[in-house]
Order: sequence, then C-alpha cells, then structure tokens
Amino acid sequence: MTTMTEASVREFKMPDVGEGLTEAEILKWYVQPGDTVTDGQVVCEVETAKAAVELPIPYDGVVRDLHFPEGSTVDVGTPIIAVDVSGGAAPEAPEEKQPEPPEAEQSKAEQPKSAGSGRQPVLVGYGVAASSTKRRPRKGPEVTVPQAAVAVQSELNGHGAAAAKPRPLAKPPVRKLAKDLGVDLATVTPSGPDGIITREDVHAAAAPAPSAPAPVATAPVSAPPAPVTTYDTARETRIPVKGVRKVTAQAMVGSAFTAPHVTEFVTVDVTRTMKLVEELKQDKEMQGLRVNPLLLIAKALLVAIKRNPEINASWDEANQEIVLKHYVNLGIAAATPRGLIVPNIKDAHAKTLPQLAEALGELVSTAKEGKTSPAAMQGGTVTITNVGVFGVDTGTPILNPGESAILAVGAIKLQPWVHKGKVKPRQVTTLALSFDHRLVDGELGSKVLADVAAILEQPKRLITWA
Repeated sequence: MTTMTEASVREFKMPDVGEGLTEAEILKWYVQPGDTVTDGQVVCEVETAKAAVELPIPYDGVVRDLHFPEGSTVDVGTPIIAVDVSGGAAPEAPEEKQPEPPEAEQSKAEQPKSAGSGRQPVLVGYGVAASSTKRRPRKGPEVTVPQAAVAVQSELNGHGAAAAKPRPLAKPPVRKLAKDLGVDLATVTPSGPDGIITREDVHAAAAPAPSAPAPVATAPVSAPPAPVTTYDTARETRIPVKGVRKVTAQAMVGSAFTAPHVTEFVTVDVTRTMKLVEELKQDKEMQGLRVNPLLLIAKALLVAIKRNPEINASWDEANQEIVLKHYVNLGIAAATPRGLIVPNIKDAHAKTLPQLAEALGELVSTAKEGKTSPAAMQGGTVTITNVGVFGVDTGTPILNPGESAILAVGAIKLQPWVHKGKVKPRQVTTLALSFDHRLVDGELGSKVLADVAAILEQPKRLITWA
C-alpha cells in the first residue's frame, strides 16, 4: 500500500450498508489509482451478508490508493480507498525525514495548528484531529521517534512511552482480536501484504502449541507429521460459504431451532384462478404489469390476513410479548446466483391489484439483477415461497426469522378432479402453510390456509372478502 502523509488525502471507510453488519466483500472496483472521482460517483461494488451494494464516494479528487484487492472481506469502519481532495495530481511519495532534536519537536507541537487541517500526517494510515489542547512533555530518556508520533503511538497502544521496537502492522479490528485473545502482536508472524498481521495470524498464534512427545531414554523419537486434509480437485469443488449464503444458513438454523414449526397442507382446484389470470392479462389497467398466478395467490393471502389479523405477528423473546402488526410487509422468496433472499413489498395490504403487480415485478427483476437493497429485506411480516416454478408439488418451508408464517405454493398441474359430481381434468395445486406455534395455534393457522384455498377456488371472493 502507498504511504499517505498529505493532509489533503481523505480515507473512505467501509460503511455499514445494513443494520448491524460487521463486514463486506469487495466484488469489483470501478476506479484505479490516478483516476479522477466526483462526489456521489460509484467506486466499487460490495457484497454484504444481505445483498450486493454499490458504494458512492463522498469526495471530489484523485484516487491515490485502493487498500484492498477485489475478493477481500473487509471489516466495517476500515479504510478501503484514499482520495487526494487537493485537486492536484497524485504526487510522489515523500522522502523520509531524519528525526529532529526533542526541543525542536516540542516547539513544533506547541505551535497552533491551521484551522483547515483535519488530521496530522504522523503515522501510516492514522492521523490526529486538530485540537487546541496542548500535550504535557513526557519525562524519560531521549528517543529517536518524533514527539507527535510518540503521542499517537501512546494513544494506539495504551503505553506511556514509545517502544524502540517497530510497531507491528495490523488493522484496529485485528488489534482488538489480539487483545481479547491475549496475544502479543510483536510475537506474531504476519502473512498479509506489506507485512500486515491478519485475523488468521492472530488465531494461529492463540492456538495452543502441540504437546511435545514424552522423552524416551533409549533414543529420540520424532513426532509423526501432522495429517494434511486433501481432496481430489478433479472430483470435488469446494465453495467458501460467505455473504448471502452464509447468513441465510445461519438464519435458517436459528429459525428452525428457535421457533416451533407447524406445517399444514391443502390441495385446491385453481382452475378459475388460472382463467382469471388470462383475463387480467387482457385488461387495460394491467397492461405492462406482471400478471401471473403468484399475483393472485399473494392477494388471496393478504385477504386471508385481513380476515385473521392475529397471524400477522412476531414473538418478542426479551419482553415475552406477542407483537401484532397492523401492516403487512409481504416477503417473496427469490432464488438468485448469490443464494436465497427474501425481499418484501412494504405495506402490501394497502395496495390495489395493479399496484401489487407493479411492486411484485420490480421486486423480482431487482433480485435477479442482484441489486436488492438491505432495506428491502428488512421488516418482513409474512412470506410466500413459490416452489412450484421448479416442478415441486409442495414443501415444508422454514420461517423467515422474526415472522410468524410462510406459505409455500406448489406446481399447478392438470389432474383428474371431482367437479360437479364428475371426474374432470382441472388445474390443481397444493399449498403448505408453516407457522410459529407460539403465536399461531392450529385453529388460526387452519383458518388462514382455508381462506387462501377458498379464494383461489372461487376468485370472486376477492371482491366480497377484500
């Protein structure tokens, strides 16, 4: 990495683009050192635990350095790009200056700072905010490190005097990890670029050393080599679990073993619903909108929730309360190349059928492009997952964390069905409703599922029940 000492260089840190996220992976850089950027220009794309997000830079200037390559996972709050905001071209790295006598350094420290200087170029990657407070000279032997550097070194290390030994290079989160594990960074062998200590280095240093074999009086016995885990790359492929897939897996495990799941099933004749879908496609008000069976199934679920509002709730474990929601943020499970995500349509209960169709179309297209925002996946209350698009009859869906119910829709198939006393070919599907049994008992869950089935069998109930 390039050493930054100019006061005009601004460091842009990895932001928390969601709620409570701790890290993100840099997928792609759109700029390179030497490029000119403007305020609001997108400089990179990152993948968080929830979605892929483009990051705009809040400065005008020239890119001086990209601190991490593509594919790096970076902690929130860590600088990722440096921008020279002075307006000039990127100057060459300054020559290293010889340390001045302590008297001269102290005289400089007592001089007032200019109002425009936001940080002092004292250490690589760090600076001190301008302040009118003067620091009292420390007593001790003469050292060769400048006084200002000693002050910053003391702030970072928590020591009263600068150490003669060079300070190990490590990012703040890594230093905190080392402190928590009781590891002295001076004893850690770095493996990162430019001699930077990584999390893996700290964990390796914290791991207990293998016990030495007991000595044998006759002759020394060498310990057997440690087993090495290998696999045939021609027959196996290993994919790191991270980003959306990692968080989805953790959420599903947490949901499955936290909320007591119950799943009920119903098979229903949806022939009339399929006819209504074809009619709506010809309706002028629905032209250009996404009209499919999922649209009417979503509307049927919203009507069922209106008739049975107690199912639209969540469980507050900390306060031991049931939280009834007077709004419906309808989640739609979407399979993407990055894994399963569940964005939701905000206030779906208040939307007309054309508005619901428009929102559903935007949700699906955005998810396929991988541009779903973290906000779109937060605050869901009830979810629909359409496994029928894969030719599956039905399933037992796991609740989206924090929600009380999820409806799985199976494949719609032409099957023999008793209709008006005769066996006829009809369009049939199977619905499965999973719900949190702490919130929803069998009666309430059955009522909701039965209402959805009744509407899909007789879609005119959308008018009389809505």
